[in-house]
Amino acid sequence: MGIIVNPDKVKEKQPELSFEEALGKLEEIVRKLESGNARLDESMKLYEEGTALVKYCSQTLEKAQQQIITLTGGSGSPEDKE
Repeated sequence: MGIIVNPDKVKEKQPELSFEEALGKLEEIVRKLESGNARLDESMKLYEEGTALVKYCSQTLEKAQQQIITLTGGSGSPEDKE
């Protein structure tokens, strides 16, 4: 498992990771942490990786939202075009 050490460098560490893949990895991390079976050091690494994935997913969603706003010429709501 590749551990991301610095959440600010998510794109540098995982440029090929799609949003869906990142979300899947994040769900897997949550399951592992919720199970309570991981050792403390492993839990900390999982938490760190999860934090980086959350940041990556959030940034990806923000970019998509900005693209929608640009394409719709407004707030991104379909009602704005009417």
